[in-house]
Amino acid sequence: MQCNRLTLFTDGGARGNPGPAGIGAVIFDEQGRAVAEISQYIGQTTNNQAEYKALIVGLAKAKELGGVELAVFLDSELVVKQLNREYRVKDKVLAPLFVQAYNLSLGFKKVVFKYVSREKNKLADRLVNLALDKAGK
Repeated sequence: MQCNRLTLFTDGGARGNPGPAGIGAVIFDEQGRAVAEISQYIGQTTNNQAEYKALIVGLAKAKELGGVELAVFLDSELVVKQLNREYRVKDKVLAPLFVQAYNLSLGFKKVVFKYVSREKNKLADRLVNLALDKAGK
């Protein structure tokens, strides 16, 4: 299925920081239909690492779906500002995740990263909690 313009909402979270973590992502097509949902338990990690891992999985899935232009919404201001080059990545563990996400983003003709409040990211957040609940965490 070819979807030129996609919208991606991602979220990552840990119960405890670090702690058991999950990722969630929802991809919508141009008509606003959900074309992919991702919910995965990723083991022990920090909230910020989980946010990046959710983004990486979401970007890869959007590419797999044939996305050309992508609008990405995250409720992590840190990750958004790092990807928009407003903040430097100082954390040695986050740096390779940033590079991976940034390199994946280069595979799209156009990609924008935008911060949204947690209230506007409920679907992705629900998928994070679903993954953690299924894993018994």
